[in-house]
Amino acid sequence: MLSYQHIYHAGNLADVQKHALLCTMLGYLTQKDKPLSYLETHSGRGLYQLDAPEAVKTGEAAVGIDLIKARGLLPADHPYLQALERVRDAHGKRAYPGSPLLAAESLRPQDKMHLAELHPQEHAALDYVMSPYDAYVVKKDGLTMAQSLCPPQPRRGLLLIDPSYEVKDEYEAIPKAIGQIHRKWNVGVIALWYPILTDDRHTHMLATLEALSLPKTLRHEVRFPPAREGHRMVGSGMFVVNAPWGLEDEAARLDRVFAAL
Repeated sequence: MLSYQHIYHAGNLADVQKHALLCTMLGYLTQKDKPLSYLETHSGRGLYQLDAPEAVKTGEAAVGIDLIKARGLLPADHPYLQALERVRDAHGKRAYPGSPLLAAESLRPQDKMHLAELHPQEHAALDYVMSPYDAYVVKKDGLTMAQSLCPPQPRRGLLLIDPSYEVKDEYEAIPKAIGQIHRKWNVGVIALWYPILTDDRHTHMLATLEALSLPKTLRHEVRFPPAREGHRMVGSGMFVVNAPWGLEDEAARLDRVFAAL
């Protein structure tokens, strides 16, 4: 249940979609002077090195963020690329930030971060990476953390749910959890990432979410070839509740980026 380690997939095309949308949302939310809360349920280790043996073994970053940057498919002033460059200035040219570190680079001193990671080694690495930042890092189930915190203080904010989907009942449990969290925190932006696999197992989860009639939802999906022969992931999706202004434009830009690959 706790075998997933994102280092094998860091910087892949799914990360590009997820992180571009995340940084766009945080860029919009931080335009206002009011503080906000950032919550993440499945944080990983926070920082990866793309020249690590695990990342090199799969080669997913080479056809992900490396290709995007080499071909200039996103503008240099994109908040995702700006945060990436700040992390690389601090941690080396092959560093790749996970979403907690991208969020930390996007937030302001008045904002609050709550990060959960259940995998013992990943949690220890996350705790170390986030130590320079004002972040609460816990080793517990992320949805349990979110349920206990919501509504957070400050009430403005964003929750990222980014599971590994190793646990079979996650596809059933997540829509229920999102509905419960939204009822307690109706102003919060809730962003769910999900893989698109060859068996389309995500479709029932998305149908359940859409049946909840949540406000201002955005569903964005991109497709791409399998990273290697036999790999089952052929796309990536984000389902966002209370989608911030401008996110539809960013989704349309990513459609063009992925079409150009």
